[in-house]
Amino acid sequence: MTTNRASLARAELAGLLTNAAQSVSSILTAEYPTAASRSYLHPVLGPLSAGPRVVCELNERLEGFVADEPLPATPAGLFTLASYASALGWLTESLAELTSSVDQICTRVGIPREPPDPAFAAPASVEQDSEFDFAFSALELAAIRTAAKAAGLTPGDYVEVLSESLLAASRITDACMEISSGLLEDSAYVLGDATDHVWIGDGPDSLPTLVRSLLARMETAE
Repeated sequence: MTTNRASLARAELAGLLTNAAQSVSSILTAEYPTAASRSYLHPVLGPLSAGPRVVCELNERLEGFVADEPLPATPAGLFTLASYASALGWLTESLAELTSSVDQICTRVGIPREPPDPAFAAPASVEQDSEFDFAFSALELAAIRTAAKAAGLTPGDYVEVLSESLLAASRITDACMEISSGLLEDSAYVLGDATDHVWIGDGPDSLPTLVRSLLARMETAE
């Protein structure tokens, strides 16, 4: 009977992590209607709109996890809590970085009459038609010019802000994929352990996947 209860508890803990992974993954498929005048923001508007909702959702689940019963005291419970909290913190940080990137893009395109910030200045080659034509096909160039006109930007500026938007979208995509993957790995570990004796070692391999990833990122940053 004790073994069955332990297995059920692990299943519930694993389900918490799996559901969180699915919520994080949903950010990557979120869509948001984009006006032609703001088409350069299309790559980031979906994640930007869905991200805060997912963070709130994960926060509510975490509050329920620690409020319904006393704080987890089993190794599996503590392992799950560490994984979940790491995922939530990482996602919140990544969305803050995305918001900052979008703010920079909006600041640039919102002051068209002012000299551009040197940090965002388009290379001269992009502004020259000969070089610009060389970089894109005739069809691509026509599409860029059409989109730039709708946005009230020069083709060169449009390419620059679209590139920044795509880069920001790539960063949040990488973060969400790594967070979701880590949660699923930790879920499988909690569910597959035969005795509930998880997270008992002193070495780094005993930590949740996301905790190890965050520690590795901190070491790389240093």
